[in-house]
Amino acid sequence: MDRLPDSVTAELQAANKRSARRKNRLRVEANGQSLPVVRMLVDGFIVEQGSEKRLRGLVDLYDGGRHVSQCLIVAASQEGDLMRYDFKRNTSATDGAPLDFVRDENAPIALLAR
Repeated sequence: MDRLPDSVTAELQAANKRSARRKNRLRVEANGQSLPVVRMLVDGFIVEQGSEKRLRGLVDLYDGGRHVSQCLIVAASQEGDLMRYDFKRNTSATDGAPLDFVRDENAPIALLAR
């Protein structure tokens, strides 16, 4: 089988990256910088490593504008311009404060005053 010229291969790879970036809404934020997540893994995620410093410590994962989780991460490996980070801790974000008591099934929802 014939091989494609290097320029065509490079353009195809660039187009695939642009397409994947548009489809994926996941992003990671830390220290005022925001990076799009290229691929989400069970035990971590992969981002495109640019001129920014490596991420470390506590970061927040977002799906569009929705806060998904807060993670403690460590850099795992680098392959070309992709950097893989592994979770040391991954805590799901919730909308409300956790309840520190057992809620009775028949408890009133609200009290009405006159």
